[in-house]
Amino acid sequence: MNVETFRDYCLSKKGVTESFPFDKTTLVFKVMGKMFALTGLDRIPFSVNLKCDPDRGVELREYHPEITPGYHMSKVHWNTVDFTGSLPATMLFELIDHSYDLVVSSLTKKLKQELENL
Repeated sequence: MNVETFRDYCLSKKGVTESFPFDKTTLVFKVMGKMFALTGLDRIPFSVNLKCDPDRGVELREYHPEITPGYHMSKVHWNTVDFTGSLPATMLFELIDHSYDLVVSSLTKKLKQELENL
């Protein structure tokens, strides 16, 4: 998957914004102000940091060499996923969805209601 497809998919999700809060090359996607995905536009190969359930993260890392502990992130809650490796696009979309859903599930009741009303 290339960066354009990744970006379009993230932005298609409800309540998502993109920004460069850290520097001019680190693209961050947030849902209702909470980060669920980020990538360094200058990183080769193209990889993305995504939130992940801790137990699932360990399992994914054991079976897929393209998935490693989150680069510059909490190694418990974040994975770095090589989007240019052999993982199928369906799995990459599912990992993005999982990250988004984890963040949405942790939102306050008020923010969940705001998201629902968008």
